[in-house]
Amino acid sequence: MTLESPREPSTLPSRLMRLVEPRVLGPVFGAAVVTITAVIIHRLAADVHLDDILSAVSEIPVRTLVWALGFSVISFAAMSFYDVLAVERVAPGRVSRRFAFLAGFIGYSISNAIGFHVLVGGPVRYRLYTHAGLDAADVGRIVGVSFMTFSLGLAAVAALALVFDPSGIPFLQALSPAADRAIGIAALLALGCLLVWLGQRARIVRVSGWSLPLPGARNAVSQIVIGAIDIATACAALYVLLPPDVAPAFSAFLVIFIAAIVFGVASHAPGGLGVLEATVLIGLGAAGRPDVIAALLVFRLIYYALPLAVALVALAAVEVVRVRERIPNVSRRALVLTRRIVAPASAIFVFLGGCVLLVSVNTPADGTRLDVLRTILPLPFAEASHMLASLVGLALIVISRGLFRRMAMARRIAIALLVAGALFSLAKGLDWEEASILLVMAAGLAIFRNVFYRKGDWRAFQPNPLWIGVTITAFAGLTLFGFFAFRHVEYQNALWWSFAWDEDAPRFLRATLVLGVVAAVLCLDALVNRPPLNKEKGCFPVPSDVRDILQLCPATHPQIALLGDKHFLLSEDRKGFVMYAVSGRSWISMGDPVGDKHAAHELIWRMAETADRAGARAIFYGVGTNYMPAYVDLGLSMLKIGEAARVELTEFNLEGARRQSLRYARNRAIREGLTFEVLPKDSVKLAIPQLRRVSDAWLELKKGREKGFSLGNFNEAYLSEFDCAVLMKDREIVAFANLWRGAEREELSIDLMRYQPGGSPVLMEAFFAFLLLYGREQGYRWFNLGGAPLSGLSDHPLASTWNKLGTLIFRRGDEFYNFEGLRAFKQKFDPVWTPQYMACPGGLNTAQSLVDVAGLISGGTFGIGKR
Repeated sequence: MTLESPREPSTLPSRLMRLVEPRVLGPVFGAAVVTITAVIIHRLAADVHLDDILSAVSEIPVRTLVWALGFSVISFAAMSFYDVLAVERVAPGRVSRRFAFLAGFIGYSISNAIGFHVLVGGPVRYRLYTHAGLDAADVGRIVGVSFMTFSLGLAAVAALALVFDPSGIPFLQALSPAADRAIGIAALLALGCLLVWLGQRARIVRVSGWSLPLPGARNAVSQIVIGAIDIATACAALYVLLPPDVAPAFSAFLVIFIAAIVFGVASHAPGGLGVLEATVLIGLGAAGRPDVIAALLVFRLIYYALPLAVALVALAAVEVVRVRERIPNVSRRALVLTRRIVAPASAIFVFLGGCVLLVSVNTPADGTRLDVLRTILPLPFAEASHMLASLVGLALIVISRGLFRRMAMARRIAIALLVAGALFSLAKGLDWEEASILLVMAAGLAIFRNVFYRKGDWRAFQPNPLWIGVTITAFAGLTLFGFFAFRHVEYQNALWWSFAWDEDAPRFLRATLVLGVVAAVLCLDALVNRPPLNKEKGCFPVPSDVRDILQLCPATHPQIALLGDKHFLLSEDRKGFVMYAVSGRSWISMGDPVGDKHAAHELIWRMAETADRAGARAIFYGVGTNYMPAYVDLGLSMLKIGEAARVELTEFNLEGARRQSLRYARNRAIREGLTFEVLPKDSVKLAIPQLRRVSDAWLELKKGREKGFSLGNFNEAYLSEFDCAVLMKDREIVAFANLWRGAEREELSIDLMRYQPGGSPVLMEAFFAFLLLYGREQGYRWFNLGGAPLSGLSDHPLASTWNKLGTLIFRRGDEFYNFEGLRAFKQKFDPVWTPQYMACPGGLNTAQSLVDVAGLISGGTFGIGKR
């Protein structure tokens, strides 16, 4: 069984185009901004030494720290109320205020610290709110209302600051105080007009079928007040830390702080790192003040790092409660909790372990320990250990991505790196503290071996754009830290080649250069050489056991297994199988398990487990209702994707007014000289040239491309597996369809149906009339007309987001596919409609699942829009 799909060759231009994808540009842009601001801060603080900053930190009074912490608590409490107000507006009565408050705190604490608010804050909230029964659309509306609250509060505070004290701010000195006040008054009037407009009646913003309810005037006032409290207290948390001789009036500093917040959010930098600091330093005109830099450092620890740690603990607690509610078995509950918590926790600690190593190599070593070390090791060993420790630190940051995805190889490599890092820490400066920390991490990974069970090569934990952005940000920040540490050393070219026990600065420069080159190569490789998420290619043999099972299967659609584009997972007794293909990080099963019903549940779970071990998501496409409980037990969401039409042949005929059009089409076809015939499969190979001519003409007419996976395509070996029904004129084939026959004459259907363009206008209806009459004559009970995509979805106002979106596409998607026309055509035969579903992971994984399935069927991402 193949775990990895062959990757399609890609040209250099196509690889470079991946660099401009939005999901790549955001994190990379944010990392670039952090790097640039690090350089700016380095120049602004040209005469500041690290010792000066640490001394200034130690001199901050405890009382001041308590005030800063208190203001931060109030700010985060107000921020958490954003979600409380949003939930009451979007989903009243469905989520408790306490849970909304918790979700708001966790979401903002994590997104504020990590940055990339859309990429981080949205998924975190979705993870939390799905526990309360909300869907993606509800979460999107909550995020929208919360952002509106933040924006209104920000605007109100900025306007008031401009009105009361616009002077003394360096970047506003280009305008007169009167102009500043005019701007503030205009902003307040605009807010007043907005409140009047909202108070007239309920306002709803609608965009392409999506709606966002706007708050009423009273709620808007509440949002403004809460937003203002959040911004003002966050500003106060930094303000109290500033030296008195630097801090301007509070209202003036508010404008500087708001500018720093806005620039930080716009930069997509993690936590506005560097951007906030540079803006405040420039706004206060405090470049070169170590006490101001110390205040900014302490503020970042109190306002960003501390809430992040608390939020991660709270998120873990939510996961514990969720597992306890869903899984009554104690041992299984412990296993699930371990897998959910240990993997992300290990990734975080290993990432921090890499940062610890980089901090160590970027700061001066302890002179006393070096004196001891020089009596034990030669200098070259210490120099090499310093360089290798820095490389191990970078490798730990990169490999932590694999731990997050529970990769077994990542765990083994991480243990080796942690042990090596501990040895190098001792060899470069007898840093036994960090060596102990790294060894404890290695022991933890060794204990929790079963958590990291997924297979995959090195590309399985290749950094994604978000991880790259965080890595570059950490590297830039730690490098800036190193430059502060060695600010007292005057730069000279000779430093690069200076090797001595007391020469820490040259070691730092050499390590920084090597790390920069290695990090750049890794990032470029990860961005340019990311495997494309297109359909896998290849022709896979069909096992003899699969053929034997198909011979006994009464349903016809499992015959698609003979197409040769799928892998097979057989049950232990070889009486059932699941057929699947790989697209991106999705393992997609075509339909329910085939064969023995007792083996079906085993196959469903084995399919999910095998995909999970490979670091992929399991998707079951085109399934019915027979095994729906098993899919639900797996935690999968059931999306209705359409309906299948089946005609009961025992009662089918062409008599009566309802079948007048079919009767007319058949009779006209006979008058025009069209004859119906079924070629046995032994004769199909001889007819391949004619069939290919018809197929090529049909494809040219449709301006499409061959499909696959759930639909057959023109493949000589595949067509030769079946009988072939044809319409002929003057002994030339003008239409054909391969026949699928179910066991015990339970069902008959067709797969690949194509016709010569420019023929009779009644050809299609006539062909189906001939086929159904043939099936009845052969004694078949049912004729399966196939599916009607997106048919039968609910359009009720309370229906799910997927149903509303699918209905919209069904009604207005004729540019891409004739959804309504196809269903109307099949309705002519008075079929019995049965629902079809896709079982896939919920949440944000649903969208990617749909893309992977569509790309698989359409022959690649660029084929999705083709007919």
